[in-house]
Amino acid sequence: MDFTDVSLTALRVFRAVAEQGTFTAAAVSLGYTQSAVSRQIAAIERAAGSELLERRRDGVRLTAAGRVVMRRATVVLDEIEATARELSGLPGQAGTVRLGWFPSAGAVLIPRALAALRRTDPGLRVVGREGGTPALVRALRAGSLDLALLASAPPFRPPDTESPPLALWTLTERALLLAVPTAHPLARGDYVDVADLRGQRWIVGSSSGEDQAMGVWPGLDERPEIAHTARDWLAKLHLVAAGCGLTTLPATLASAVPPGVRVLPVRGGPQEQRRLLLARLPHPPAEPVTRLAAALRAAALDTDAAAPPSPA
Repeated sequence: MDFTDVSLTALRVFRAVAEQGTFTAAAVSLGYTQSAVSRQIAAIERAAGSELLERRRDGVRLTAAGRVVMRRATVVLDEIEATARELSGLPGQAGTVRLGWFPSAGAVLIPRALAALRRTDPGLRVVGREGGTPALVRALRAGSLDLALLASAPPFRPPDTESPPLALWTLTERALLLAVPTAHPLARGDYVDVADLRGQRWIVGSSSGEDQAMGVWPGLDERPEIAHTARDWLAKLHLVAAGCGLTTLPATLASAVPPGVRVLPVRGGPQEQRRLLLARLPHPPAEPVTRLAAALRAAALDTDAAAPPSPA
């Protein structure tokens, strides 16, 4: 085993593959050919003397040896990037936290938390990006995110099965809500009875979408009529405002609906819960990570309090 000849390029490629989940996606993100990515991975595995990536039908994941290499590679790459910034005269990044979030969290929750941090902790720098749960979990495992905000629907399961398990905190857990046009008959009351959802037209997310909190009300005993399919949550809500159909809504978005939409709880049948999770690797967090986590918890509670109450 000899790592002295492993290049920084190989380490960057290795991290990209671990984060993206496939050789093809890593090649696209880096602007390399897939064969170039394969060569770099082969080189680093030869240096390690063992397989670092488990090849599976649905992509790759780190082996036990791969997790060791990834942990060290992340330290090396972060130090190289910090050195480059220092030589360029740029400010240091000691107070930087890398945050990932699920798509709809960027509408209300994330801006609210970051605005609060600018007032209370102006020295803390947050670098963020949006993604679906699988991509965010891979980025946590690869060391390119410090925290990830995840959404979870029943049945509630851990976001991945790798070891050691991620450290998870539930920020809020609220019943799913319904978005209806203000001119719709269902908008006249303070809640909607689940029986009245039969025969309605629905606006749903595309099958490739990763924010599954919006769409047809779960558990309806009929084949739903899909009026429109759109991945973006704001597009769905504007279609609701235009009277094109109904859609479900997580409580975190209740305060961001456009004019022409009323948000209501649904009564009858089991309540469909949506859980908001904060995830990180299980090692003790750095102090800036703890401060950001506290701001996210406070913003989640504020956002939750602004949502319509559940029907009695």
